[in-house]
Amino acid sequence: MDFVNILKVIFLGVVEGITEWLPISSTGHLILIDEFIKLNASADFKTMFNVVIQLGAIMAVVVLYFQKLNPFAFKSKTKIERKDTWFLWFKVVVACIPAVILGPLLDDYLELHFHKFLPVAIMLIVYGIAFIVIENYNKNHEPAVNSLQDLTFKLAFIIGMFQVLALVPGTSRSGATIIGAILFGASRYVAAEFTFFLGIPVMFGASALKIFKFLRAGNTFGSTEIIMLSVGCLVAFVVSIIVIKFLMNYIKKHDFKVFGWYRIILGAILIVYWLSTIFF
Repeated sequence: MDFVNILKVIFLGVVEGITEWLPISSTGHLILIDEFIKLNASADFKTMFNVVIQLGAIMAVVVLYFQKLNPFAFKSKTKIERKDTWFLWFKVVVACIPAVILGPLLDDYLELHFHKFLPVAIMLIVYGIAFIVIENYNKNHEPAVNSLQDLTFKLAFIIGMFQVLALVPGTSRSGATIIGAILFGASRYVAAEFTFFLGIPVMFGASALKIFKFLRAGNTFGSTEIIMLSVGCLVAFVVSIIVIKFLMNYIKKHDFKVFGWYRIILGAILIVYWLSTIFF
């Protein structure tokens, strides 16, 4: 195993752990980083790796929110609390329906046409502007949904529709769903938490799909591939624990505009870089 390659995997794991939960697009950042730090692996593996590494980040949610997400906690939860947990999972299932239907249909097309440098840069800017506009619009509006219990099945489905937008790299799954939730009356805290939970089945499904396509193309998992995936997922898990705790504390007192400005500035820099490669 190439030691330099492992360092690259560790770096990618750190990037994934940070960008999966901050609304700045994890897949987009991984695609952009590949322009500058080339992972020594096949194109098929890198495409699969960029998705499957997100499982490490998702497991951080499972660990941190295990008590809240566990409907079988008979000793530590009342009957009403267990009922609320089941309803939460039903809402997550409803929110997953759009992605389950449209994800497999659009995956190949989007991978061919949008998993590229320029589309990622454009989406960073577009949704950066969206965050700033929506936060300014909501400045004088009190959220109608301040708890997961208040979140309706209708709103869950609407959030799921916004999640489909994140199939385009550079959009950000958390960014799209948070924008949708806030736009339709959810508080930032509820929007973020529901986004975390929604990511569990979505990313397990997306990872299974990518692994299936990787193997169907005639690829195999050797010791090198297994080590790279394992290290990447482990690093993403550890970093995600820290980032999730930071984000949930941050949004108690702040809005998401700083992430919008970050996206705009980064996207603009990347477009200037892209133009320089063409004209110079």
